[in-house]
Amino acid sequence: MVSLPSTSATAPTANAGATVPLQQDAKVIGLVGLAHASSHFGHLLLPLMFPVFMKEFGLSYSELGLLMTTFFVVSGVGQAFSGFVVDRLGARPLLFLAVSVFALACVAASLVTGYAGLLAVAALAGMGNATFHPVDFTILNQRVSGPRLGYAFSAHGLTGNLGWAAAPVFFASFSLAFGWRTAYLAAAVVYLLVLAVLVLHRDQLSTQVARRVPSAAGTNPEHDMAFMKLPVVWWCFGFFLLSTMTLAVVQSFAVSILKAMHGVSFEAATLTLTGYMLCGALGMLIGGFVAARVANSDKVVAWAMSAGAVLLALCGAGVLGANATMVVLAATGFAVGIGGPSRDMMIKKATPKGATGRVYGLVYSGLDTGFAISPLVFGVLMDRGWYGATLLGAALILLLSVVVALGVGQRTRAA
Repeated sequence: MVSLPSTSATAPTANAGATVPLQQDAKVIGLVGLAHASSHFGHLLLPLMFPVFMKEFGLSYSELGLLMTTFFVVSGVGQAFSGFVVDRLGARPLLFLAVSVFALACVAASLVTGYAGLLAVAALAGMGNATFHPVDFTILNQRVSGPRLGYAFSAHGLTGNLGWAAAPVFFASFSLAFGWRTAYLAAAVVYLLVLAVLVLHRDQLSTQVARRVPSAAGTNPEHDMAFMKLPVVWWCFGFFLLSTMTLAVVQSFAVSILKAMHGVSFEAATLTLTGYMLCGALGMLIGGFVAARVANSDKVVAWAMSAGAVLLALCGAGVLGANATMVVLAATGFAVGIGGPSRDMMIKKATPKGATGRVYGLVYSGLDTGFAISPLVFGVLMDRGWYGATLLGAALILLLSVVVALGVGQRTRAA
């Protein structure tokens, strides 16, 4: 196995001990959860206003799609590199910067006058989103005591889903009352409030930084990118890419598929998508208890993703009626959500000491990659009217992620 630089402490950490007060761990988990919710809130800064942009600026669906591709490409590339910065400077400075960039993106969005401005906002928001996962997981892994990490990962995923759920309500309310430009300014204020809370409690967010020391007596230290030689890191990347492709199908096409296959109303289809997200949040909450008690995280992930794939395949096969399809599709979110905390625990176990930011940055860039390419791949099936095949294809991709998850566990245990 490739050795990596050891870690030089610059701040106290709680991960190794089991006697840390619950209140201290809960405070760290809450602060990181607030930050994570704000990042998922930022995922929807532009998509929720697509109908407005089409009317205001005469944009096509292809032009709107390019906005999100820009967002996720910038976020994915930035995420892979931000992990190196986290390991060198600590997580806290990048967390403050990320929230500030999202606030700036909101202000910029309120001032746009055309498509070029929207592209700039997409790139700026992608930059803000890029650092969150390496930052969040570095803080959680270092500041939360080991026995409570499963619950911490559960809360992390739960708050992310809540951020997704809050965005439509927020923008719909403010846009209706004050106009869409004012809605973006209000969102900027929300980010500044989040930043103020994080700065006020900054002592809970400090982390260790990696200091390069000789890997053996008389030898040179390992290169910062030595972790990339580990096959398990790329297996983790592959898992995130595949599993996120399925999530992207549900987020991007579920409403259209339900309307086309079963004649479901737009309101009912949208409610189903909301149900999927809320069921996912509930699954993550329960999954936290599972992750804290089951040692083989990869097995939990495999069972959860397999159940989700079966449920998704039932929806795509067309054997269920409209109401049953909506219920089963929402239940898919619950099945996948249960595996969320164990997934994060699986990545932790595969991460070499002193490389948390770098590994999480690279691995979670697979998430952005999946979001970026999935609409392009499955959009071809949608254009041909193969709606059931789109869901069946997403189920197959999710089953492939099961194989990869088991591969991660096998290689982690072997190492």
